[in-house]
Amino acid sequence: MTTHAPALTERYLLSPDMIADPYGHLDALRDHAPVHWSPLHHAWLVTGYDQVMRCLRDPAVSADRVRPLMDAVPQGARDDAERAFGILSRWMVFNDPPRHRRLRQVFQEAFAARAVARYRAFTEKATRAVLARKAAPGRTGDLLADVAKPLPALVFARWLGIPPTDGPSFWYWNTRVADLVLGTAQEESEYRASLQALVSLDDYLGALVARRRAEPGDDLISQVLREGRVGDSVTEEEFTGMLTQMAFAGGETTSNLIANTVLALHTRPDQLAAVRAEPELAQGAVEETLRLDGPSKMSIRTAARDLDLDGRTLRAGDRIFLVTAAANRDPARFPDPGRFDVRRSGATHLGFGFGAHFCIGAALARLVAVAAVRTLVCDHPGLTLTDPGRPAWQPSLLNRGLTALPVRY
Repeated sequence: MTTHAPALTERYLLSPDMIADPYGHLDALRDHAPVHWSPLHHAWLVTGYDQVMRCLRDPAVSADRVRPLMDAVPQGARDDAERAFGILSRWMVFNDPPRHRRLRQVFQEAFAARAVARYRAFTEKATRAVLARKAAPGRTGDLLADVAKPLPALVFARWLGIPPTDGPSFWYWNTRVADLVLGTAQEESEYRASLQALVSLDDYLGALVARRRAEPGDDLISQVLREGRVGDSVTEEEFTGMLTQMAFAGGETTSNLIANTVLALHTRPDQLAAVRAEPELAQGAVEETLRLDGPSKMSIRTAARDLDLDGRTLRAGDRIFLVTAAANRDPARFPDPGRFDVRRSGATHLGFGFGAHFCIGAALARLVAVAAVRTLVCDHPGLTLTDPGRPAWQPSLLNRGLTALPVRY
């Protein structure tokens, strides 16, 4: 591979200071070279908005990253990995066209905004119910554990058709799968637990698909089965594998989006006051969080063949980090990019990706996050952060999620 930019001081993106606040370094990196080879990470760091967009559109940039995930598994846990990584290989997020397109089309109608809107009333009711249980005025607690995690869990379980009695096992498996996919499983025992959780989740959802064939309901699985594509354009095994992706992605992303938005507003009194005065601006607050401090910092790709990007030569097999957390702060796209503005309009942020791999669950994630933020801001005016200066973040290369958000309701 060839590089031309002058030397830049490397910062390890999983070091504690980078986990706490990566943005100063990412801004400097983007200003220095929006396409930069990092020997420390053995990857190209793509940080410019236009350059990330080019990669998201270019078929030479592959989304297949199951092999790198498997390579990270400790040697002692490899025996457990074969079936688990077979399941991951059926996730559409890890597939390129044309297979990606074929898999995605199965869910296209179910994820359309008009279909998701059917869950608005349930989401608003669930939001009020969760807050009534956990957010009594004057009580202290952890907003992440009290609200941001259980609310998406309720909505996504209802949407998928998970019986309430199965909820504890279902969400335990999801948590362990997140550890595997997001790279937070470190010890061999953690990897084994995560690999087994993915297999258990796949087995459970396979049985649920069979049950919904016999007894259809008002849920995602039943809707897709009624459309007749399972067994036609996709196999039942592929369908179940994709459901494990839906189960993992919906809860984790939306929980972090809610918590990050509450943190952003409660550390910016003027923006919090704006949403209180105009509750419809909760949508703008969620969008600004997705841009400025969203639940995803980057996605990982691989060069399927040699390509030129911004004067750099990326060789086939090179790993590529598409750092949307930096692209969403590119001053060439966003005026005053470091400012959180609930009324911002203009350029499209990349918080949910773009193009073929745009997050298929974006409409549902937005529905849940906006309902939670609007209710917390407007119906709980006494809500305050009890430790606003020291948020603790999960040690993950890919996601941006708090470990806790201490508050007084």
